[in-house]
Amino acid sequence: MVSGRKRRLAVLFIASTAMAAATIKQDASLEAGRHAYEASDYVKAVQALQAAAAKDPQNADVQLLLAKSYLELQQHDAAIKSAERAVAIDAQNSIYHEWLGRAYGEKADHASWFSAISLAKKTRKEFETAVQLDTKNFSARQALIEFDCSAPGLVGGGEDKALPQINQLAEMDAAEGHYAKGNCRRQKKDFAAADEEFTTALESNPKSAELIYDIGDYAVKRSQPERLLAVADAGKRVAPGDLREKFYRGVALVLKKEGSEEAERLLKEYAERAPTRSGYPRPAAAHAWLGRLFEDQNTMGEAAKEFENALKLDPKNKMAQEALKRLKKG
Repeated sequence: MVSGRKRRLAVLFIASTAMAAATIKQDASLEAGRHAYEASDYVKAVQALQAAAAKDPQNADVQLLLAKSYLELQQHDAAIKSAERAVAIDAQNSIYHEWLGRAYGEKADHASWFSAISLAKKTRKEFETAVQLDTKNFSARQALIEFDCSAPGLVGGGEDKALPQINQLAEMDAAEGHYAKGNCRRQKKDFAAADEEFTTALESNPKSAELIYDIGDYAVKRSQPERLLAVADAGKRVAPGDLREKFYRGVALVLKKEGSEEAERLLKEYAERAPTRSGYPRPAAAHAWLGRLFEDQNTMGEAAKEFENALKLDPKNKMAQEALKRLKKG
């Protein structure tokens, strides 16, 4: 006959085993979601993360990754809902407020004028809260500065609000401060001042790959090969495995009309391996620059093929559209 104590121990063992199994399943769903997100399979990521959220509704990190996945899918309402849940679970987390602000901002960019006003105000409020909660959350502070430099006073923006934030940031990190100044000047189309600040930022030992490669985007648009090489060098130092280094170095070589074999290798590798994610040049862009490389080499068949590949991936790629028109006329 089994004693009462033994029965209680057996029940406790079964309960603890069931809880452990549930935790393992939840962790497996979360890991599957993370893996799918890193692989740019955002639909699969959402499915796995929804399963993880159902098993652990109070896991704010699951909600954050869900919000990021929805943003990549441009499902702005769903992204906002997940980010709001993350904030509700942990209202003192700066990162959650930052991403809620980003979700509001993305929806504002696609909303009607009337709705955009309300969303823009919410965007600024969340960025400001994120900075208040963590003064060293540099990405949130940069987002707040960019908002204030670009948004009108009607929604709470204004360069006068950005300047104190820029000064505080510069005291904490020189590279971040110079980048913020340059980004603000870029918003105002004062490109000479932006050039100067971005140069100094790259020379000030930046620690953020996102900062570095945003300067890379600026340099591509301004056709600045030397700055692109500086970006690639800084990016390789900060994040050696980041594929964006290959893209920007490849574009620099195309612009300089040097090292064509290396440029081809770098751009092809980026096109094949790069994630499809915000903050990363699209693989279509790499194909468009390969087309430019082949066009410069007067191999028009290869050039046309790459421009067509770019348009298959991104029908709105202006570089490829204009190049194909040019090739047809020629």
